[in-house]
Amino acid sequence: MSELTTISVTVNGEPREGRVEPRRSLADFLRQDMGLTGTHVGCEHGVCGACTVLVNGRSVRSCLLFAVQVNQQDVLTVEGLSPDGVTLHPLQQAFHEHHALQCGFCTPGMLLTSLELLRDNPAPTEAEVRLGLAGNLCMCTGYVNIVRAVLAAADGHAASASTAAGSETAESPPGALPRFPTGKEIA
Repeated sequence: MSELTTISVTVNGEPREGRVEPRRSLADFLRQDMGLTGTHVGCEHGVCGACTVLVNGRSVRSCLLFAVQVNQQDVLTVEGLSPDGVTLHPLQQAFHEHHALQCGFCTPGMLLTSLELLRDNPAPTEAEVRLGLAGNLCMCTGYVNIVRAVLAAADGHAASASTAAGSETAESPPGALPRFPTGKEIA
């Protein structure tokens, strides 16, 4: 048996610690050690995107990363999208409303990839959404409703951002670009 390494990581906004073998994947650490089974493991080669999580706000394939590589980092999984664990994140709501899932296996990776996409480009075109999701495979939906859901979430965010911009209680300073919410924020 290999020597275990202690790692400290912030997962979904909460500091967590674990002891892992140096070769343990981040996906296995999240699923087996942290009990966060929303991160799915598909191909285990980084091709399908089902295991996508955000590390320090950027999408990564958790099947290709070792858990020790995220020591002292921030990780967001699909479980962290909802700020209170009950209310759906705007992306989750859009996926629900637009029937953007069938079996649901790809959905966590699609959601987190879409979150990064919308954070980087709050008003993407259909072509930009398709390109942004190109690294995530879905065998059921044909992508049409997934693309519609991401575009609807972007439209909904733009509408709520313009409403907030007119409000005196808006958190962003005047003239600031709107941010797509990330659930429990990543620092």
